[in-house]
Amino acid sequence: MAMENMEELSPLRITATVRALSSALRGKREHVHGSGRGKGDRTFPEPEKLWFKESSAKNLRNRDFLSPSTMLNTLYADGQVPPAVMSRVLSLRGSGVLPVAGGEVMGEGLRLRVDRVAAFRAVLAGGTTEYLKPSSQREGCVVLNCPALHPKPNPPAPDTLSLGQLRTVLLADHMGAMLRRQGFEVYFCPTLPEDSDVAAFLRALGIDWPTAQANWTNDEREEKIQKVLENSPYRERGTGSGRRSSGGGGRKAVEEENEGGLRINLKQVFQEEGMLGYDPTLGTCKVHRDGVSHLAQLDLSTADITATMVTVLHVTSCQDEFRQQQMAVLWRASGAAHSQRHLVCGPVKTPGSHLTAAQYLQLRKGQMKEASEMKYGDKVEGQTWDDIIKVMTSATIRFELLSTVHTSPVTLDVQREGGVSTKGPRGGVFVMYNCARLHTLFDSYERGVEKGLYPEIPDGSQLDFSALKEEGEWLLLFNYLIPFSELLDQSGQALDCEGGGARVNIKTEQICKFLVSLSKDFSSYYNRVHVLGEPLPHLFNQMFCRLHLLRALRELYHSALETLNLPPIRQL
Repeated sequence: MAMENMEELSPLRITATVRALSSALRGKREHVHGSGRGKGDRTFPEPEKLWFKESSAKNLRNRDFLSPSTMLNTLYADGQVPPAVMSRVLSLRGSGVLPVAGGEVMGEGLRLRVDRVAAFRAVLAGGTTEYLKPSSQREGCVVLNCPALHPKPNPPAPDTLSLGQLRTVLLADHMGAMLRRQGFEVYFCPTLPEDSDVAAFLRALGIDWPTAQANWTNDEREEKIQKVLENSPYRERGTGSGRRSSGGGGRKAVEEENEGGLRINLKQVFQEEGMLGYDPTLGTCKVHRDGVSHLAQLDLSTADITATMVTVLHVTSCQDEFRQQQMAVLWRASGAAHSQRHLVCGPVKTPGSHLTAAQYLQLRKGQMKEASEMKYGDKVEGQTWDDIIKVMTSATIRFELLSTVHTSPVTLDVQREGGVSTKGPRGGVFVMYNCARLHTLFDSYERGVEKGLYPEIPDGSQLDFSALKEEGEWLLLFNYLIPFSELLDQSGQALDCEGGGARVNIKTEQICKFLVSLSKDFSSYYNRVHVLGEPLPHLFNQMFCRLHLLRALRELYHSALETLNLPPIRQL
């Protein structure tokens, strides 16, 4: 009994279900080989390839999971699933496993249907908290370093910041929010002067980057790093290129400084330190003042960290990647032992014009104001509208720059006459608009309660969820509410993957894509279904089931938008 309760309380997970279905289908290995009927010691498909979760509305009409006939043929002669195996699959239960309603072998393979009423009840009546956070909490510390914001030698200004560099800053901001959610301690580098134009520019985009007082300096750390590098065994001296020598200093060192500057043999550093995946052409590197300042900022951002597991993630544009590899290896030469990875972004292209980050923000803000005035007229003034336009502009920019795989180029339409549409199913405005529709729905419902038209929403345990029969309702639960938690796990898992060297690839575009896809499916459902019906008691059960689903969806929007540091807008 206790075990059953445990199963009922565990949040439903797609991965746990696919894993359990795979082991039910394969059985024990010797059993599988036995049923291979003389096929010998074949290689069997990996468990996660045996089953696929369906997601299209068309396929979900007759199945939720499919084990394709190609897979069945590798396991069983002629793809015939033995009755004992079939019964094991159909009676599947377990922690986090979606309840099975039935299934059969058809031409396309073994298709399986989930007990949807039980799944709705499990998710909506049990409280959705577990579905809105990562499925496991992590430990460790990540420092997100953004080379675009380091002085070279002057601090960057919004009108010198390129769109490619802005993309890296937005990516670092998003990754920071994602990793914090997973339990990591997160720090950002560099610290910006609080009165700088670039700090104000980032605030206008809703980015809370760390700042320090304008008169603050990091000189002590810079001097210390300069000395360490001057005395480094990796220092190149005179013509003895690449030769190790120890110590040094005095007049000869000063003369060398004046003659050719301080040079470090980076190739020797990454070979001897076992740093994998660095560019073999790095060679030797001349140490400049802005390089030392960069390293001192990295030292500062890691100075107070007590965690044992520290990863420094350099979020850099492809144009700056080579220079950032130099910085990473120099930092190792100066004694920093932290694990370092590079998240590299593709370029941002603006055919027909060249825009700085500041001009781009101004353009999108102007278009957003214009679109709002066309739609809402004279109402668009005052602080509330200023705040709405600020958030909507920030949403537009984030979705434009973050919805693409981070290594791929982004092409922006920045023609003056092109407006920002609130209707088209693309990007931030569409997402924010649909989130606002949910707020409007619940405001209408609350007004109905105040007028005595509707009772308060009862607890989910008192509802009959078999009333949720619309295909859009299952789509929203199965494609969005249930998988979201596992989507949040992915950035931390990617950082754990060793091998692959200096570069790390993280699916940074997934939250934006998830939100746009969710908004399309929600919008289609909401346009089709009248949620707040006539105030008649026999219609209340269905209405309350739908309100439970849509309330969970509203929380899902908030949770996903939070990873982009976008506050939801309550009305549009």
